[in-house]
Amino acid sequence: MTTTTIEVHERTAAGAFGRRRVSPRACIIDGKPHLRAFLADTLEELRFVTSECGDVDDLVSRLFDPQPDILVIGSSVGGVEAARILDVACDAGFGGSVMLISARESIALRGILHHGLELGLTMLPPLATPFSAQMLRESIAPLLPQDPAPQPEVDVAEALKTGWLELWYQRKLDARSLTPRGAEALVRMRHPNWGVVVPSAFLPDRNDPHFRALSEFVVARAVADWRYLLDHHGPVDLSINLPVDFLLDAQAVDDLCAWIPTHPAFGGLIVEINATEAAAHIDAMVDIAQRLRLHNVAIALDKVGGEWPELMHRDAFPFVELKVDRAYVTGCADDRLKRTVCKRIVDLAGDYGARCTATGIESRADYVAAHEIGFDLVQGYLFGKPMGLKKFARAAATKPLGTLE
Repeated sequence: MTTTTIEVHERTAAGAFGRRRVSPRACIIDGKPHLRAFLADTLEELRFVTSECGDVDDLVSRLFDPQPDILVIGSSVGGVEAARILDVACDAGFGGSVMLISARESIALRGILHHGLELGLTMLPPLATPFSAQMLRESIAPLLPQDPAPQPEVDVAEALKTGWLELWYQRKLDARSLTPRGAEALVRMRHPNWGVVVPSAFLPDRNDPHFRALSEFVVARAVADWRYLLDHHGPVDLSINLPVDFLLDAQAVDDLCAWIPTHPAFGGLIVEINATEAAAHIDAMVDIAQRLRLHNVAIALDKVGGEWPELMHRDAFPFVELKVDRAYVTGCADDRLKRTVCKRIVDLAGDYGARCTATGIESRADYVAAHEIGFDLVQGYLFGKPMGLKKFARAAATKPLGTLE
């Protein structure tokens, strides 16, 4: 181990984030937008709040209010500019850590590390390219707070007003060819202190006065995101989640129909509703589904499980999709009861001419079982986590996953 490396490790220990009550912040400096996007996506999965700079001139405004905890200097930044970045950080009183990403060990890299140490900055061990997302996680993970972040005390009204809410998308794939067959939109909050927050921390109950406003946000954002995807990739069939109570409101249904794009490339919108809630209002849901189909909107039943017999022997079944609850899909490869439930729901969907989706697939074994059972679509972490709009647009342009059999 070289003297420089020893010094780096010593300063790393002194500069750890420790136990924090807010998410750490990272500022990424790189001249190439796609490299900044990759780094930001990976760091955000670790609950970092990220910001980006194209060059040193953009950095000054990012070093204040609040100051980032780590500067990540990308591989496209030259030695001279990297030294300038360190000078600017030092002059601004930056007290966080600095990580360099470099294509190889070089005289310039050692010079930058030495320059940073002379300035009194905390220099982390550099990360060599090419590197994977897992390697970046391993380099940064020890700096994260040890205790889990508590749920942020933020109401939906504040999140809607400040623009913290956004939709993330998870791909749905053909169970046989694994080609993309659309995506499900999932609401997320990008909180300025907590980073990306999952719905369980902020979704209101049905008695909240902003319950409908959140549903309207989901519809409006999904339509806007569809237009973005159309421009940057091509048309994508989207599914959104809405509560049954929203659809039971006649005015809300009218508004939903009015918001649907008339663009010739728009293939329709699928609204996913909880199967248990739908079963409690099944006659009303049938009527609403029949009406919505005339306006290019279809209804899918989500989290279908033990209540599937209640859906049998219907004279009218205008629902286009049954999504089996992940509780029955996960582990179905080794659980005969789960496999039997899945098979019966698949057969039920086939009897009605609807498609059937296996959700929550995280292992190859469960995918193979879902394929054998006869599911039409599959969805789960095995094929990709939910991701922000721009990352999804980039991912949607990639080649099909191919077979996992």
